[in-house]
Amino acid sequence: MRINGLRAVALLFAWAWSCVAVAENESAEALLQQMQQSYRQLNFELTLVEYSQGQLESKRLTRGHLDGEALTHLTYLNGRPREFVQRDGETSFFDVSHHGYTLKGSSLPGLFYRLQRIPLEPLLTQYDAVFAGRSRVLGRVAQVVRLVPRAEHCYGYVLWLDQESGLLVKLDTLDPELGVVEQSMGVALRISEEPSALIHELKAARLPPVMPAVEQSPNAQHGLPWQTGWVPEGFELRSQDKHKLPVTEQPVDYLMLSNGLVDVSVYVAQAGTGGEAQQQLVRQGATHLVSLINPARVEITVVGAIPADTARRIAESITPGMTP
Repeated sequence: MRINGLRAVALLFAWAWSCVAVAENESAEALLQQMQQSYRQLNFELTLVEYSQGQLESKRLTRGHLDGEALTHLTYLNGRPREFVQRDGETSFFDVSHHGYTLKGSSLPGLFYRLQRIPLEPLLTQYDAVFAGRSRVLGRVAQVVRLVPRAEHCYGYVLWLDQESGLLVKLDTLDPELGVVEQSMGVALRISEEPSALIHELKAARLPPVMPAVEQSPNAQHGLPWQTGWVPEGFELRSQDKHKLPVTEQPVDYLMLSNGLVDVSVYVAQAGTGGEAQQQLVRQGATHLVSLINPARVEITVVGAIPADTARRIAESITPGMTP
């Protein structure tokens, strides 16, 4: 009887696999479209574990729709309290180390969330979307899609999309050698017809006022006195301004480079006198910070979810001159 039971289980498992075989004929682009549509329409709660550099970070993402409005809540479950709320096109940031604040038009931190909202047309000019078969996440069948960068010096991505709902439930970030540098994986998923009690609370919550936009120097609109001699293919200058860094109040020139999915921040400031030209490298998951002081005594800091060599090459290419 036990052998027959095992055979029955094996047959059921094979049948479940065969039921989704038809999805192999779907294009990867269609699966990405379904992912974004599901994110926009469903009420769900997804608990995630993010793995990078041997460290685990657990988060919970709650999303719901109430009175025609989408509301999103992201909270870190371990360590110091940190949470984010999206409502009415605004994102509020809360951290126990400082007062909460709200930004208009900002997004939740991390590519896991940005991938579900970014327009696909420009994304697919920078990455080839490839259907890579099926697997299992959360005990559920998932369709696997690879995003292969068309440019060198960039990360690639592997997405696991829940077959039943279309939701993104796992994301790997791959370096150019296809090593996993960061992973976000769902460990619990609940989808409901009605928004959760938390969504109702967010609808009525009193959030911090929107911070004013960064005040730019009158000369910033005419271009800063720096130019990037090299950027990865597909990246371009998207914005620039002059402002002061939080806490230190150090004035900096700021350039933002982007390929539509990944933003890279470049900070340029005059270095202090004395000392040798030096470099600093800090990594947090897929994000690298490269800081150097060049022979002209200019301190350049590059921060972004790009490989370290890419960040260093951008920093070393910054030279005096008017940006386009």
